[in-house]
Amino acid sequence: MKNLIEDLIFSTNGKGMHEITENINDWISKNSVTQGQLNIFISHTSASLTIMENASPDVLDDINNFFLKLVPEDSSLYSHGYEGNDDMPAHIKYMLTQTSLTIPIKNKQLILGTWQGIYLFEHRYNPHKRKISLSFLGN
Repeated sequence: MKNLIEDLIFSTNGKGMHEITENINDWISKNSVTQGQLNIFISHTSASLTIMENASPDVLDDINNFFLKLVPEDSSLYSHGYEGNDDMPAHIKYMLTQTSLTIPIKNKQLILGTWQGIYLFEHRYNPHKRKISLSFLGN
């Protein structure tokens, strides 16, 4: 039985959805993971994780536009804003999305649907380095 944990650092170029599926697949190969449960956790409060369609870039654009409408970046609406107009909206978007994902692995493969990918969802305009912890239990 393997019990692994490792942090990966991802650089974002600002707001948007950044696919990290291939990075996760590389980690699975590097660690000779065969079967079990992989938990992916982001330790930031202004970026999040999601599984989303990875076939059409229009989907990602639509999601980003939806969140801009859902959580306005208008500093007059919020008390907190030490780091700019996108500060508090980023925290709200984080709260509405996911901090971790649990994905089964079978036969050395993530069990994802045909059009699914794993995304780091950056909610800030400026580039950031984001730490994502991978923990695995299985064979």
